[in-house]
Amino acid sequence: MEVLNPTQLHLLKMFAFAKDSKSLEEIRAALMEVFAKRVEKDMDCLWDSGKWDNDKNDAVLCEHLRTPYI
Repeated sequence: MEVLNPTQLHLLKMFAFAKDSKSLEEIRAALMEVFAKRVEKDMDCLWDSGKWDNDKNDAVLCEHLRTPYI
C-alpha cells in the first residue's frame, strides 16, 4: 500500500474547499504557475552553467520521441 506524502495530503485538504469547477480551475492555474516558474528558473541555471545552449535546443526540437508501432 502506498502512503501519501505531506504535499499530497495538503493538496487533498485544500481540494476540500474547491466546491465548483471555477475553484478547481483557479487551483490548477496557481499550481501550473508555480511549476512553470520552477522550470524556467532551472532552465536559466542550466543555460548560465553552459550545460544548455542553442545547439541543444535545436537537437531536442529535431528529436523523434514517438513510440514506434510495429
